[in-house]
Amino acid sequence: MNSLYKNLLFWSIIIIIMILLFNLFNKPRQTVVERNYSDFINAVESNRVLEVEAKGRSIIWKDAEGKRFKTYAPEDPEMIKIIREKKIAINAKKEEETPLWQNILISWFPMIILIGVWLFFMRQMQIGGGKALSFGKSKAKILTKEQHKVTFDNVAGIEEAKDELEEIIDFLRDPKRFTKLGGRIPKGVLLIGAPGTGKTLLARAIAGEADVPFFSISGSDFVEMFVGVGASRVRDLFLQGKRNAPCIIFIDEIDAVGRHRGAGLGGGHDEREQTLNQLLVEMDGFESNEGVILIAATNRPDVLDPALLRPGRFDRQVVVPVPDVKGREEILKVHTKRAPLADDVALSLLARGTPGFTGADLENLVNEAALLAARLGKEWVDMSDLEQAKDKVLMGVERKSMIIPLEERRITAFHEAGHTLVARMIPGTDPIHKVTIIPRGRALGITQQLPIDEKHTYPKDYLLNNITVMMGGRVAEELVLNSQTTGAGNDIERSTELARKMVCEWGMSEKLGPLAFGQKEEQIFLGREISQHRDYSEETARLIDAEIRGIVTQSYEKAKEIIQRNMDALQRLAGALLEKEVLDGNQIERIIKDEAV
Repeated sequence: MNSLYKNLLFWSIIIIIMILLFNLFNKPRQTVVERNYSDFINAVESNRVLEVEAKGRSIIWKDAEGKRFKTYAPEDPEMIKIIREKKIAINAKKEEETPLWQNILISWFPMIILIGVWLFFMRQMQIGGGKALSFGKSKAKILTKEQHKVTFDNVAGIEEAKDELEEIIDFLRDPKRFTKLGGRIPKGVLLIGAPGTGKTLLARAIAGEADVPFFSISGSDFVEMFVGVGASRVRDLFLQGKRNAPCIIFIDEIDAVGRHRGAGLGGGHDEREQTLNQLLVEMDGFESNEGVILIAATNRPDVLDPALLRPGRFDRQVVVPVPDVKGREEILKVHTKRAPLADDVALSLLARGTPGFTGADLENLVNEAALLAARLGKEWVDMSDLEQAKDKVLMGVERKSMIIPLEERRITAFHEAGHTLVARMIPGTDPIHKVTIIPRGRALGITQQLPIDEKHTYPKDYLLNNITVMMGGRVAEELVLNSQTTGAGNDIERSTELARKMVCEWGMSEKLGPLAFGQKEEQIFLGREISQHRDYSEETARLIDAEIRGIVTQSYEKAKEIIQRNMDALQRLAGALLEKEVLDGNQIERIIKDEAV
């Protein structure tokens, strides 16, 4: 702040001096018109001059109308005699000379201003850190102990990743414990995980736990519109790291600068490549960076350059996975510490009902529940708030104000009842958690299934059952209402895509065998698959189409058979949905068994 005040004071003084000089040299004066000497003599002789003021060789005279004129007079001895004869008042003054200090100031003032501006910019360049012309300076922020508000106590559900990083911190605290056995400090640690799994949170926890300087920067901070700036910032970043060694440098979203080289759309030479080359040299080049540990995070390890991933640069790749049931329960405990919970809250039950949720999803769930409880004026967050928040995160916000015609509600009820009935009758499918015909998000109705256990691989039968469940909605519409609607569009799209992956990627076709078809072409710097290389013949393409069609149509026929056998249960489910709008798993079970709800 002191530097800011000094700069403000400096520029304020400059502006005040300029205003004073402007007022000094631009005083308002009465307008004086230039006239030649002949006009002056004629005016004197015709008695039109009332007063004459002589300043050296210049004469300022006033006529009868009060107008002032200026005339340069040559040496004419007769002039004074003529003026005296006409009895005109004469005022003689010595010709004014500009003071020496004014001449010096007028001559040197522009130069003084230019020198002052130059000195100011030079000082700003030396300060760096985002100041004028400091493009090549690193934008890394060094975190102080006061900013370390996150520790490993705030990180849950990813114990293996925590153990790996705690070892790094132990190495920094007591390196002799490891080096005496011949070990060396790791140069880099790459955190890999899906979005929301807690990679950045882990880095913040490291900053809170490590008793060493911690520099934080984003991968996009290296990229600038000027050529060579990224490489310059990398050099400056590691230079700061060497000065503060031992230290930790954290680069978030490293895929912004660490993508494969030679894959740019405009040719191989790219500004990002220069930045990456400099990063590779700094991590493991001729000059050693002992005591500087680089930690980076990304959710796209597949696009990173192989040279970046080799041992000696990123020695360790720590996977930050999506948490399992136990991990989700631990994460919920962390996020509910600040929220007063009612006695009926069972975090273990909530954890079982949120498969696939990341740490960010669970934090959002707890926050939505707290907001909902506050909106209802409650003093505690109870289980109903958490359940509603879970439904909101999973299915979207209820659109109760949306007006839907009765016939459309009936179509939606039978569509969702078809999904529900097929899912209930096929063994091995995920149990139905909830079904609703209240519009949520962009859907008019939703049937929600939640798996009992965590799944890491999917058997062929499980995938076929999923396609059959998706076909249940269209089958119910056709059998009961004798019509086809656009409501099954998303089901058909997902079914076809799943069947295509089964045939082309996972080798689940008996006719085509365990082969993969269609090589993906991805532009590394775009990060998207923009085309698919067709590496098979026309005959194979026809077989692929036939197999995909066969999988979907067989699932369709299976769903049709199930619904035809259980038409009464379908009618009961659709009627209950039209009446109650929302049904949970227990209610669905009783309706199918024809028990009172």
